[in-house]
Amino acid sequence: MLSEIVKLALAEDIGTGDVTSEACVPEDRQARGKFIAKEPLVLAGTEVLQQMYDNLTLHRHNGHELQPGDLIAEVEGKARRLLACERTALNFLQRLSGVATLARAYARAVEGTGCKVLDTRKTTPGLRHLEKAAAAAGGVTNHRIGLWDAILIKNNHIEAAGGVRQALNGAFATGLPVEIEVRTLAELEEALAAGARHLLLDNLTPEQAREWVTRIAGRATIELSGGINLTNIRAYAETGADYVSSGAITHSATARDISFQLIWGR
Repeated sequence: MLSEIVKLALAEDIGTGDVTSEACVPEDRQARGKFIAKEPLVLAGTEVLQQMYDNLTLHRHNGHELQPGDLIAEVEGKARRLLACERTALNFLQRLSGVATLARAYARAVEGTGCKVLDTRKTTPGLRHLEKAAAAAGGVTNHRIGLWDAILIKNNHIEAAGGVRQALNGAFATGLPVEIEVRTLAELEEALAAGARHLLLDNLTPEQAREWVTRIAGRATIELSGGINLTNIRAYAETGADYVSSGAITHSATARDISFQLIWGR
């Protein structure tokens, strides 16, 4: 899958050819290139470089914290090839390092609470595996990869199934991990009575979440979601919940500044 993603990304940028490099750079010219951090960041995306370059030396690895001027990787080869790959390589590195950097901030915000941070499926279409790998490199826990590997019953599923118990009965029959969202105390008690052992509590305030956690009293694993950000995540983590999730880790990460420096000759 990764090789196909990289191939598509390069084809999108290069198209029928890098006309600038072909017009300006001799075909046999050799060069070296360096990827350098320009601001503090948590590195992610080096697996993409391994797909793009045959002659690659990695000096830092996913999850490493870098400072401005730190050398990430060096590549060698035909100058035209290095120039043609430059923008695509940087786009991947900058985007994925942005996710990893934000994920590290979320993970640190809950340190000492016993609560873990989960990522979500709110990812860039086609880049989910890469963005979830970046989130993990930053220190958060990957949740569902897609709709196929675990069951998460949301309010619309409950409505379509005809109720909490009906939805759970169908889900349990699959043998997959099952989590269910409950919106009211009545749904909460019905879910627990039906055998739910993993609950999603959405859009509660920290104060409300603490009350619900106390009411559940260890009868199920608890995830909190909805409006959770770096400003309030500590308050949610301190409610006693097992997990807090935030889509912002992937959908709102800001790309980090990384440069590519080309050096002529070997």
